[in-house]
Amino acid sequence: MPFTLPDLPYAESALEPSIDQKTMNIHRTKHHQAYVDNLNKALDGQAEFGKWSLDEICLQIGSIPETIRPAVRNNGGGHWNHSFFWKIMAPKGSGGAPSAELTAAIDQTFGGLDAFKKAFAEAGMKRFGSGWAWLVKKGDGSLAIGSTPNQDNPLMKGFVDVVGRPLLGVDVWEHAYYLNYQNRRADYLAAWWDVVNWNQVNATFA
Repeated sequence: MPFTLPDLPYAESALEPSIDQKTMNIHRTKHHQAYVDNLNKALDGQAEFGKWSLDEICLQIGSIPETIRPAVRNNGGGHWNHSFFWKIMAPKGSGGAPSAELTAAIDQTFGGLDAFKKAFAEAGMKRFGSGWAWLVKKGDGSLAIGSTPNQDNPLMKGFVDVVGRPLLGVDVWEHAYYLNYQNRRADYLAAWWDVVNWNQVNATFA
């Protein structure tokens, strides 16, 4: 079954002013759609791997034949990352707040929510070129912040520095913010907190 572009759980304009409608439209219908199309193309004729879920593809990327692995890694990662990204955002005022359990884990690991947000933003700012910043829940249940290049993600064990179940991820490719923020990545990252869907983050953490 070919992969398809998921619907947004909100209107394209719903994240304004943090993320403008035009950026949302181009980001999803052009960039994300291209990852879906190219992933399907890479897996065409691959009877075994064509049956894998998107999670399985990322978790077992090392098992993908080297002949198609770069295309599957880039486009499978791009499809997974963006599908995740849309879900962990919500219109301002509707995303809730970190749960008591998540707050306790953030306090223990980072020394408070403000310190966490600062460290997370730094991970996004220090990612040279294109990539993502992540908050992950590691195998032992602890939290960690990291970043990945291009469309890699923390599910790709053996290929990335930070490994675990993503709880939060922010796209720092220029196409995610350049129409509205130009080269001001820091402003984009600061505004992004207004549309984080903590309800979804809490559910994943639990």
